Amino acid sequence: MSTMTVNGRLAPLPDDPDALLIDVLRDTLNLTGTKLVCGAGVCGACTVLLDGAPVVSCLMPARAAADRAVTTVEGIGAAKLHPVQKAFMAHDALQCGFCTPGFIVEAAAFHDRWRASKGALVPSREEIGAALSGHLCRCGAYDGIFRAVTEACAGRFDGEAIVSPRIEAHAKVTGDAKYTVDTAHDGQLEGVILRSHLAHARITGLDLAPALALPGVSAAISLLGEDRIVRYVGDPIAAVAATNRKIAREALAAIRMVSEPLPATIGLDAARQPDAPVVFEKANRKRAGNVSEGAGAPAPWKNNIRGPSSAFSHKAGKARTWVASAREAKNPWLVEETFRTGTQQHACLEPHASVARFDGDRLTVHASTQWVFHLKEQIAKRCKLDHDKVRVIADHVGGGFGSKAGLGMETIAAVELARAAGAPVRIAFDRHEELSVTGYRPAAEINIALLPSEQGALKVLSLTAYADTGAAINSTIAALARLIYPAEAKALADFDVISNLPPGAAFRGPGGPPMAFALEQAIDEAALRMKVDPIALRKRWDPDPNRQRLYDWASGLEVWRNAKTPQTGRYRRGVGVAAGYWLYLWQPGSKVELAVKGGRLVASTATQDIGTGSRTVIANTVAREFGLDPHEIDVRIGDSALPEGPGSGGSRTTASVIPPLLLAVQKLKAAIERNAKQPPVPGSNAPWRELIATSPDLSESAERPEDGKPTAPGVSSPLKLAGFMGMIFGWMMRRFSNLAIGAGVPSSVQVIEVEVDSWLGHVRVLSVHTGIAVGKIAAPALARSQAAGSVIQGIGYALYEAREVDHRTGDILTGGMEDYRIPGIADTPPIEVHFDEAGFEHVAGGSVGIGEVATVPTSAALANAIRNATGVRLTETPIRPDRLIAALQGRTAA
Repeated sequence: MSTMTVNGRLAPLPDDPDALLIDVLRDTLNLTGTKLVCGAGVCGACTVLLDGAPVVSCLMPARAAADRAVTTVEGIGAAKLHPVQKAFMAHDALQCGFCTPGFIVEAAAFHDRWRASKGALVPSREEIGAALSGHLCRCGAYDGIFRAVTEACAGRFDGEAIVSPRIEAHAKVTGDAKYTVDTAHDGQLEGVILRSHLAHARITGLDLAPALALPGVSAAISLLGEDRIVRYVGDPIAAVAATNRKIAREALAAIRMVSEPLPATIGLDAARQPDAPVVFEKANRKRAGNVSEGAGAPAPWKNNIRGPSSAFSHKAGKARTWVASAREAKNPWLVEETFRTGTQQHACLEPHASVARFDGDRLTVHASTQWVFHLKEQIAKRCKLDHDKVRVIADHVGGGFGSKAGLGMETIAAVELARAAGAPVRIAFDRHEELSVTGYRPAAEINIALLPSEQGALKVLSLTAYADTGAAINSTIAALARLIYPAEAKALADFDVISNLPPGAAFRGPGGPPMAFALEQAIDEAALRMKVDPIALRKRWDPDPNRQRLYDWASGLEVWRNAKTPQTGRYRRGVGVAAGYWLYLWQPGSKVELAVKGGRLVASTATQDIGTGSRTVIANTVAREFGLDPHEIDVRIGDSALPEGPGSGGSRTTASVIPPLLLAVQKLKAAIERNAKQPPVPGSNAPWRELIATSPDLSESAERPEDGKPTAPGVSSPLKLAGFMGMIFGWMMRRFSNLAIGAGVPSSVQVIEVEVDSWLGHVRVLSVHTGIAVGKIAAPALARSQAAGSVIQGIGYALYEAREVDHRTGDILTGGMEDYRIPGIADTPPIEVHFDEAGFEHVAGGSVGIGEVATVPTSAALANAIRNATGVRLTETPIRPDRLIAALQGRTAA
């Protein structure tokens, strides 16, 4: 038998010549720090050292490691933490942590080579970028990674002492953090899903018996709805569970299926044709997915067009009349344009995954989810189980960005297969499934008209958006334009265009980035025509106090003061600005328990940490109130058995957790003092530490209270701008989505500098300055990471990310990370983050969420910078080189 050495220990190699090294490491040796993401050697998450050299284990045959030494992330810091691991912890060079082991292995190898040849010299940003170019981080932790590798190579982490701002950082840099895909029960089966290869069909026959007859197959179930119709390529039909994934796939191939093809309509343009085949007949419209954060408003629905949804319009008739008159009069200040934004995939590195296990009538589900408590309720309802007999666990979650907020097919199938097989079942989507059927930010066509008055005020804003939602509804793009830049009249209309494509889903500030891409470019164009500074015009038209302060900050930046007019020559530099906002959301009913257990403080709530730092926010808040170190606080989350907690979406988590946590702190302090046998030593610098150490076990709980009344000038609910319909919308969100919309507006203003290669059409982002107003910052280092990561996702949206579809068959052509381009570390510019911490004093703790607002203005600021550099306005994302060259040459790109 062949062997290899893994982390200093001899390990056998399988006889199977097709076995890959990653499968042996993860499944046989249980070294789950090494992650499988792309399966194509593109993302770097599976990187290990082979005789000291980095290799991707997802492509490497296990036999190739015979008689050689393999080092995984678990071996990098086995004796003591490597300087790179310490630097990653100190600089918060991680978020969800799923990609972190691969980065650690590669960066450690680079560090060791560098130190051996260069000593403590500091490597350049370009050298670090080149060394780590084979690694991807969807959270966008690159800015911290640059800093961590730079300082590790400079010898600044050769010592022992390390303080990490993130509570779980040690587990993530060592590979100890366990994700859903790492879950393994005794007797666990692997489940896979049979999916439609047709965009529209009726399944008239489905025979599972041949699959069940195969050795190793324990269960096979149908996933068809009552109408037995599939509406997109990838729509689930059946699922099987077997002893391993290979047998399960063979079982899928054995299923006999008869299908009746139906006429299909693919994409935005085809679905809008009058004779387009209808995707959802009236009786089946409830099967459509949801691309928004909450329940959508009612709207007309005819054939494949749902809309207009125009409740947030204001004097829409006058708006249309005034625009028509300005057009007829050839008013030079009238800005009219059509903008098109592309589809953006969530591309979570941890795939959608679920592991279901029944113990008698009790069900435990490990899930990669953004909302453990709500998922428990959804599972109980669908599976007709008592709520107290369902438990959902998510210790660590490898990204979500909106795509993992509800009950998905991976969980439905895993539960039903586990029930049928009488054994635990894991379903983990492969990369093609992840990039095709798990949701996306819909592409959109946005028609905008903006008209200033003769006095220079904003008179009219008209915005009509057609969202390419696939088999889903409830897009909100145009409506968001009501809550910024007040005008005399606004005509705002949203349309969902339904087609035989996979359903879209909520994605980080749903509707915000495409709205801003159009609106903020129109504002910029108006400033050019009015010969007004773009920041000054925004300051004139936008009364929001949070953004007013950010405009002042942005106008004082040196890069803005030195901005030039459009240039000539091959390389042209420009600076652009854009503003964005998101709603301050919080979740009623959120609860926190704070206890003294065995002389330690324990904070518990059924929320989860998807990389946004929920653990650390809770620990920091409790530690600050008791005068302790955050690492002295035990934080228990990621378990639906804990007190009801908020989801991780819509930037609601911090604002939902901190207020009840502060109430629980006050209650527990009073209980500790009542039960204290003796007071702290006079003059003690840690009186609460002494009281907690001697306290009996105590527990106090609190529920999220209502906010106080704002006292700062100009701070109110943004829904007031929408009048009566705004009040109705707020009521609907609270009643049907359990989301409260608070007073105050989380805001962002970004200034971006670019360099454009006018020959090749390449855009290089030179620097980003992002100003953010979200109240008090509960975890500064982590908030900075969130802000920088949001910017990087926005850069991807603007420049690179594009889902390609076969418009004849409905197949998704960008089903691999080698085809769907997300930003890499070398695409990351220096990012300055400025926090304005005022504006939310009426919220207990003063903190609201950051994840959505920080990405909203990026694509528009970047497009405005390109306009400043070249004199050409780009109206379609991604801003590909061919589109830029065509615009410079005055023609239309394909």
